[in-house]
Amino acid sequence: MATGHRAQWKGFIKFGEVSCGVALYTAASTSERITFNMVNKASGNRVNRVFVDSETEDPVPKEQQTKGFEIEDGEYIIIDPDEVAATIPESNKTLEIEAFIPCSDVDDVYFDKPYYLTPDKMGGDAFAALRDAMKKSNVVAIARTVLFRRMRTVLIRPHGKGLIATTMNYDYEVRSSKKAFEEIPKLKIEGEMLDLAKHIISTKKGTFDPATFDDRYEAALADLVKAKIEGKALPKPKKVEVSKPNDLLAALRESAGMMKATAVKPKRTAANANQGTGRQRATRGATSKATASGTAPRRKAS
Repeated sequence: MATGHRAQWKGFIKFGEVSCGVALYTAASTSERITFNMVNKASGNRVNRVFVDSETEDPVPKEQQTKGFEIEDGEYIIIDPDEVAATIPESNKTLEIEAFIPCSDVDDVYFDKPYYLTPDKMGGDAFAALRDAMKKSNVVAIARTVLFRRMRTVLIRPHGKGLIATTMNYDYEVRSSKKAFEEIPKLKIEGEMLDLAKHIISTKKGTFDPATFDDRYEAALADLVKAKIEGKALPKPKKVEVSKPNDLLAALRESAGMMKATAVKPKRTAANANQGTGRQRATRGATSKATASGTAPRRKAS
């Protein structure tokens, strides 16, 4: 990895009786986002967070703070930090692959956080053998290990010259989609409405390029900060134009390009066309005469 990019975890990956050293590097980071500190409006100084007793409202020093589990309203059992540490499973620093499965078997709602998985200097051959065999077999790997003091399930898949290891949410952490969708009415769309929707999709097909998606919120924050530093007027938010309510079928037709407004000029009859041509000839004749006599034709007052 690039200099300065520190590995988040180092250990081994094992498949069958083959193992090699690997390292995990963060694939996505929020460190480039604009961040703010809490400041005292009156003094302009940064404020500090202080923990206070919920009953006495007295400040509680750090050495007096500990963890607690609420068993009833306002009643807690004390959990010592050493007791918490004792529950953390021991790590053997090994990503042991338990199974190879089709990627389509995994619902991406279980995806948590991605990491780049790279080989160490001595394990390149074994790493490349695993990567290329997974590519050829069109499979991903399920592995388990202790990461960041928790036992984690990890999905491993080939990516370029390396692998991507994505930590997975546990089943109890993922909320049921049935509950989320239970109030959606059962509707079956068919006929022209479905055909129009399919047509719109076909005209909007493209490829995924993450570079084309800009973070408009971060850009707006940057403009705001710059304006405040330079003492300029603050950027005004763009007015949102509210769409007029349309009939769904009409909106689909319009989206599909079937209702584009085109300016159609009324056709003139032959008689009108001839009259227009005669007027043009008469006007040109009058202008020529006026020029010859040295006097310009008078314009009507507008």
